[in-house]
Amino acid sequence: MQSPAQTSPRRRALARGFTLIELLVVLVIIGILGALIVPNVLDRLDESKVTAARSQVNSLMQQLKLYKLDNQRYPSAEQGLDALVHKPTAGPIPPNWRSYIDKLPPDPWGNPYQYANPGVNGEIDVYSFGADGKVGGEGKDADIGSWQ
Repeated sequence: MQSPAQTSPRRRALARGFTLIELLVVLVIIGILGALIVPNVLDRLDESKVTAARSQVNSLMQQLKLYKLDNQRYPSAEQGLDALVHKPTAGPIPPNWRSYIDKLPPDPWGNPYQYANPGVNGEIDVYSFGADGKVGGEGKDADIGSWQ
């Protein structure tokens, strides 16, 4: 029988490796952790997009209120939110227009914000259709509006 010092380098390298069972156990543990953590991370991502949409809707509403203070009326439905970026050339031309924002942000899902004048839920409404980009929905697909 050979002493450990007399064994070949190849045998020592093989003896230091992991067995297939050890590797499978590690992979199963990683899989279980992934199954528990990934859904929680994805839920947080959806929540953060809803929060960002609410914040942007509130910001647009504040800019629309400034527009009304300067021009005695909100932009018409035809002028839309673009009236915050570019001076309207149609409809009632605002007498004291100024640039209220640099550009219109898309909602967190990449869709344009909607504007209604007159609004259904208030004098005007600014809203996003949510993740699905369609009217209505529940959860992450629910509409996010200035009335909330």
